[in-house]
Amino acid sequence: MSSLEQQLVARIQENGPISLAEYMSECLLHPEFGYYSTRDPFGQSGDFVTAPEISQMFGELLGLCLAQCWLDQGAPSPFALVELGPGRGTLMRDLLRATAGVTGFHQAMQVFLVEASPKLQREQAKALEEYDVSWVAEPMELPNLPVFLVANEFFDALPARQFVRDSDGWRERLIGLEEGKLGFGLGSATDQPALAYRLEDTRPGDLVELCSPAATLLEPIADRISTFGGAALIIDYGDWRSLGDTLQALRAHKSTPPLENPGKADLTLHVDFEFLAQSTKSTGCAHSRVTPQGVFLERLGITERAQALSRALQGEALDTLIAAHRRLTHPEEMGNLFKVLGLYPAQFSPPPGLLS
Repeated sequence: MSSLEQQLVARIQENGPISLAEYMSECLLHPEFGYYSTRDPFGQSGDFVTAPEISQMFGELLGLCLAQCWLDQGAPSPFALVELGPGRGTLMRDLLRATAGVTGFHQAMQVFLVEASPKLQREQAKALEEYDVSWVAEPMELPNLPVFLVANEFFDALPARQFVRDSDGWRERLIGLEEGKLGFGLGSATDQPALAYRLEDTRPGDLVELCSPAATLLEPIADRISTFGGAALIIDYGDWRSLGDTLQALRAHKSTPPLENPGKADLTLHVDFEFLAQSTKSTGCAHSRVTPQGVFLERLGITERAQALSRALQGEALDTLIAAHRRLTHPEEMGNLFKVLGLYPAQFSPPPGLLS
């Protein structure tokens, strides 16, 4: 039994069952035992590989997409270039390299990374040592400037709650104890106003997930985009509307039961893009259609970029490039599982590669 597991068991024994959101927060961000607080989870030696680790093309194309948005909005100066949850800094490094040739872009930008993990902040500082970078704990701390932002596999790791519909309302899925071990159960039926709109597409017994922190984080970003200009690219796995239990734990590139070894595995849920889009409505910010990642990248020219890179490669290096292109774009790989949502000022067009 891990030390975090002992703490959670003791807490439940004393105070009763906890929500999935509370469990995820402890597992991912506990200062001593949390997953992101104690390790570098990225890459082949970690627990999962993200798109920026697969190929430089991903970050390059996102950078040029945001740079085009910046040009289309009159090249405002200064502006905030932001990434949520920047991992090792790989995506931002590729983005900055690709935009170095865009006249005025680097001179006008102020780079901000939204990162809670001190360990990952150190990794990001190394990757971006040639740039002037600032870290903030949450989007509310961003300056009142045009915001050009990317968030790749960020919202899937935010703590969420799960609710099962029954005839009397919604029963929250909670984590309690079964013979001294962590186990799932259901709370009593309650009214959940935030889920009122889900009554139209659910039946008793259906499970839905609610990630309130996502709305809290996204609203100040959307407000800045609507007020000062900018754009956001949100890339994650999920769909327009989530239904069913999507909680998963990943350790050493393999699925593992989510209640085993708390703090030792990554915990994620599919992103409900409709919920994200609805959370920005009060700000007046516009949002694009949700678009499969493969379609988005093809519209931005990933095949042409891959062909250009391939001319200088052969053998294993060429095979790796071809495999990376397939993994990022093919419907049976990341191309369809991952989706893209764009945010932009209502008076402008959506970011390149996306439709209104």
